[in-house]
Amino acid sequence: METKEAPRTEIHQAAARGFSAGVSRYTRGRPDYPPQIDVWLKESLGLGYGKRVVDLGAGTGKFSSRLLATGAEVLAIEPVAAMREQLAAHYPNIEARDGTAECLPLADASVDAVVCAQSFHWFATQQALNEIRRVLKPDGILGLVWNVRDERVNWVAALTALMAPYEGDAPRYHTGRWRQLFPAQGFGPLREHHISHGHTGPAEQVIVDRLLSVSFIAALPSADQEKFVTQVHALIAATPEMTLRSEVTFPYDTAAFSCRKIKD
Repeated sequence: METKEAPRTEIHQAAARGFSAGVSRYTRGRPDYPPQIDVWLKESLGLGYGKRVVDLGAGTGKFSSRLLATGAEVLAIEPVAAMREQLAAHYPNIEARDGTAECLPLADASVDAVVCAQSFHWFATQQALNEIRRVLKPDGILGLVWNVRDERVNWVAALTALMAPYEGDAPRYHTGRWRQLFPAQGFGPLREHHISHGHTGPAEQVIVDRLLSVSFIAALPSADQEKFVTQVHALIAATPEMTLRSEVTFPYDTAAFSCRKIKD
């Protein structure tokens, strides 16, 4: 029986409001993942046929297809209904369940891996780690993946500066607070891998839609959001790398982390 009777933990309001409002832009504007991540999934996480993996905080399923490609059985858990519905529509062969990291609708020791793509910073708590460890089989693996904007590029850093005034208390990868949980009790060392990546397309898609898919930007009142978009368009117009080409490549660093559950 794959249920767990426990109170549901509420998700951050920026995630609840922003991701519900920005589903279509999330799908258009968010980058895919580099092909090398498939090797990491198989070699570092051991995914393949006969394995069962949870896509935790799965969103619209951006990473779910990469998990499916390994041959593993994929179970998606996503608390935002609008995102979960889109995932289910695009990936009918993936079971999509409502749930939070602190209260997973799974039995003890029932999955080989739990993967959090673009999501772990939202629920980086000891409670969530304990719950992840509970559902992992002995020797199971936790995987964390982020496409991180490469702010070594000046115009990318300038875009981040435009967003900063709106960030508030929304959890973010770049603060590094999620790292404070590691080394984690019940898990081995956190292993880290980085892959250079880029998202190429029209600036309106890979820059404007991408930034509008950020939770706290998507949750802004319409007047504030219009002001932000005007600032982004002004920056694009002032940057030759973006205005002199029909397509632009938004640079990313794909950061992948893994740690193995220690057997009791």
